[in-house]
Formats: sequence, structure tokens, C-alpha cells
Amino acid sequence: MSEADAAASPVSQQPEADKDIYDAAFVKGVFDRCSGKYIAFSTFCSLGFTERWRRQCVEALPPLRMVAPTGYDLMAGTGEVWPHLLKRFPGVSAITAVDISSGMHERAMKRLHVHRVHKIAFVEDDVLASNLPADSADFIISTFGLKTFNAEQHARLARLVARCLKPGGAFSMIEASDPKGWWLRPLYLFHLRVVLPLVERLLLKGAQDFSMIGTYSTNFGNASAFAQMLREEGLQVDYRRFFFGCATGVCGIKPS
Repeated sequence: MSEADAAASPVSQQPEADKDIYDAAFVKGVFDRCSGKYIAFSTFCSLGFTERWRRQCVEALPPLRMVAPTGYDLMAGTGEVWPHLLKRFPGVSAITAVDISSGMHERAMKRLHVHRVHKIAFVEDDVLASNLPADSADFIISTFGLKTFNAEQHARLARLVARCLKPGGAFSMIEASDPKGWWLRPLYLFHLRVVLPLVERLLLKGAQDFSMIGTYSTNFGNASAFAQMLREEGLQVDYRRFFFGCATGVCGIKPS
């Protein structure tokens, strides 16, 4: 290939190794392209565990003692956690969903949440670049968004959570993780690294976007380091493992 041809080649043709998979624009592209089939794919390929883990994430959220609490769903995706949240806390008056992918949110509102639109506001933004006000949230929740950040970004996210929560506010977050020490871990990793890309290639004919979810998950490891980052920001934190460590989470409060 000539230098001119190389210069004209689109970025999408560059080797994956040349890309920063944690760059906000890259993450947005992955999930915008995934949005149309994300719900079916995640449910099928997790054998239904993602829905169970969303429910457990809400169950782990410390009690909200406010009359009409408001809060944030960070990296909100398709908003599949909202039914669990509103079932446990029917008094929630408003949820601000923050996500970099407009495609994911559009899918959420069209398919799942038309009747909840009066309670849901959407902010299309990179969470780490957002200007969410300090002491503005009674609760913060997030399901399966932590994996799209690297360690430096996790530290920034921990600062944001601590800044945005009101004193006495609660948080809960969960992420698919690497179950180190579990005797079935090789089978789990085979599912992430081989089965998911195979399903995408044969059934979805995607551009390796869904297989990126497996890459993000294995790179993430678990939420223990993020738990410590939250503690360093002055939050009370409980670290939890789900199903032998196939998912891990953090929950707790901002001291009054």
C-alpha cells in the first residue's frame, strides 16, 4: 500500500492494537453499533445472569430514606435496571440516565420504558466529562458500565461518585468479572473469548463489537480495586462477589 493509500484508509481499518479501547469515542462507537441487538445478545449469552445481577445490584443498594429520592444511573445503557429500582423504591421521583451512547438510550425508551418517560431524563455524555452537580444525588446506580474504563478512569469515576452523592446518599454498582480461583473459570473464559465472538460472527454478522464486551470484561478483572478507590474518597464501601466471582460489585453510602 502506498503512503497516500495508507493516509486515505479509514480509522476502522487500523489494527485493533493501534486503538485505545477506553477512548470515549471508541466506546461510543462500539455501543451505538451494538444497541439494536444488545438486549437479546446480553440476555442470551449470559444465560440470563445479567438480569439476575441487575436485580441483585438493586437489592444491594442501601435503603433510601428520602420521601421522593432522585439519582443517577451511570453508564445507563438500555435502562434494564430501572424496573428493579422502581419496584424496590416506588417513591423514586426522577432518574437521570447518563450514557455516551444515544443508540442504547433510544432503544431503551422505545422498547422498555415508554410508560416511565416522566421519571427518566437522559444525558448523552461521557460520564467522566459530565458536569453533574455536587451533592445532587440521593442514589447512584450502575450496571455493567465499569468495564469500559481503565484504572485511571476508575479513579476519576470514584471522585465523581463521591462528589455527586448527597451526604447520606447510597450507591450500588455491578460488573461482569474474572472469577479467579473458581474451578470452572476456564469454561467461563472460553465462553467470553470464543463463544461470544462465534455467536456474533455466525448469527449477528457484526463488526466484532459484541466480542469487545468479553475483552472489556476480562481486562476489568474485578471491582476490588475500584472499591478501594471509593474508600479513599471517603465513602463507606462494601465489596461483593456474585456467582463465584463471575460478577463483582460495590455498594455503600456517603457518610452524613
